[in-house]
Amino acid sequence: MSRVPVSPRLDPRFIERWSPVSFSPAAVDPRDLEAVLEAARWAPSSNNDQPWHLVVADRPETVERARAVLVAGNRRWADRAPVLILVFARRLTRRNGTPNRWAAFDTGAAWMSMALQARSLGLITHAMGGFSAEQALALAGLSAESHEALCVVALGHPGDGSELPEDLLVRQQPNGRLELSEIVQRLGED
Repeated sequence: MSRVPVSPRLDPRFIERWSPVSFSPAAVDPRDLEAVLEAARWAPSSNNDQPWHLVVADRPETVERARAVLVAGNRRWADRAPVLILVFARRLTRRNGTPNRWAAFDTGAAWMSMALQARSLGLITHAMGGFSAEQALALAGLSAESHEALCVVALGHPGDGSELPEDLLVRQQPNGRLELSEIVQRLGED
């Protein structure tokens, strides 16, 4: 993957959003946190079911409890984030309790909405798949039958990188992206 040319019509918010690993431990303004969570609320979902369930740890004692679900590699940098958000997808629809096969897809849209809103406020986010789903469900008081644990999102102000070990400094820059031709197939073209 490399830095590839970008369409001049693309909204710059998509390019400016990336997942740093250097967080300042400074607290997030509660109004900013509310705006980030509100952005998730307005994400699109199948039949407007809004299957995401967000568990927010934003006080030192709750953040410490949420950190315990992370794998050691993520704790190396995420321990500085002042907010952790555990992201779950509700497995059954609200309307009639049938399985919602789009729950994870829709919850991904809610995560992207949060990430873009955070960036617009000068905050950073980093979603992590390296965590114990079982511990996250237990911490939230949810069951694996009713919810799927998808990720943990670190949220906060950007750090300056000085606290990072040398091997993590390479992750403190935006990643490249694949060419469109590698991810898009046009019907009728070979």
